[in-house]
Amino acid sequence: MTGTNSSEVVYDVAVVGAGAAGVGVSVALRHAGIENFVICERHTVGASFAAWPAETRFITPSYATNSIGMLDLNSIAIGTSPAFSLGIEHPTGEAYAAHLRTVARFFELPVRPDTDVMQVAKVGDHFLIKTARETLQARNVIWAAGEFQYPRLTGFAGSQLCRHTATIPSYQELDGDDFIVVGGYESGVDAAFHLACCDKRVRLFDKDCPWEEESSDPSVSLSPFTLERMRDDRFMRQVELFPNTPVESVTHIDSTYEVTVEDGGRFQTCVPPLLAGGFEGSHKLVADLFERRDDGSLLLSEDDESTIVPGIFLCGPAVRHNDHVFCFIFKYRQRFAVVAKAVATSLGLPAEQLEAYRQWGMYLDDLSCCGVQCAC
Repeated sequence: MTGTNSSEVVYDVAVVGAGAAGVGVSVALRHAGIENFVICERHTVGASFAAWPAETRFITPSYATNSIGMLDLNSIAIGTSPAFSLGIEHPTGEAYAAHLRTVARFFELPVRPDTDVMQVAKVGDHFLIKTARETLQARNVIWAAGEFQYPRLTGFAGSQLCRHTATIPSYQELDGDDFIVVGGYESGVDAAFHLACCDKRVRLFDKDCPWEEESSDPSVSLSPFTLERMRDDRFMRQVELFPNTPVESVTHIDSTYEVTVEDGGRFQTCVPPLLAGGFEGSHKLVADLFERRDDGSLLLSEDDESTIVPGIFLCGPAVRHNDHVFCFIFKYRQRFAVVAKAVATSLGLPAEQLEAYRQWGMYLDDLSCCGVQCAC
């Protein structure tokens, strides 16, 4: 990294991203007694949630904290609850973004909006965080930039002709009456449901059959919220399901899109097929600072730290440990205290106030021995 002017200020920590992971881990840093840190956010707090389709809601329900200490599933900090602050059981993305902004203001988090991190490198004992305007310096980096802004556009020939569900402002505003959706997990069913509510015809293709998966593992089976909507009369009337039907290609000739599936079947539509194929994730931007696991994800220490470059931590939906997938808020929040304590220890701080977070994490570990399917 050359040709840039580094700031003279050396932060103890630079957090990249001000979504659920970035805000949550930053609150934990506050509780650990860390004051000299900065949060670099490409847009504004909660921007990825605000970019959700207007109709999309959380698949996990929000309830305020109760007398036995169980926390709101969608909370990212002890003492906060989107159910309490929003009065909504299944928040929209925009509503949740507002909740994150409220949390950030309450804890006076040092967010720098409109700060797009382009590169992270370690030189000596410090990290250099190159942004569009300047290069910041920090002793530690927590990468919490999330996934939503990095939709996966690959998987079959012609997938670039499809429109990813993450790019849709509102399903009600889509032109056309006949839609093909590729991908039958949470966001694919979400798209089909909202289109069905607009009296659109929908054909939904998936290489598996997740809506019939007999598993208690929520990283495999669909959420009850999604299954309930699939039983809605409008969904059952307007949506045709094609399970165990992998899509091989999409072509565009004149004004028609043609979807070809593995068994040779061909299906036409006049509008771009909608792709609900998940996300690549932002962690690819710092993958050179980590080793890789056999499944391609980043290899982490027990503290969610790189095993080859000390001082850089991963936080959020890309975290993997053994077979555990920490991809939705109530799962990956249990790692906030782990990261904050590791950083505080490296700075010589006792981090005694993190005990409540530690207990929280232990409780969540007891509840969840498997992964959580995110809305993708």
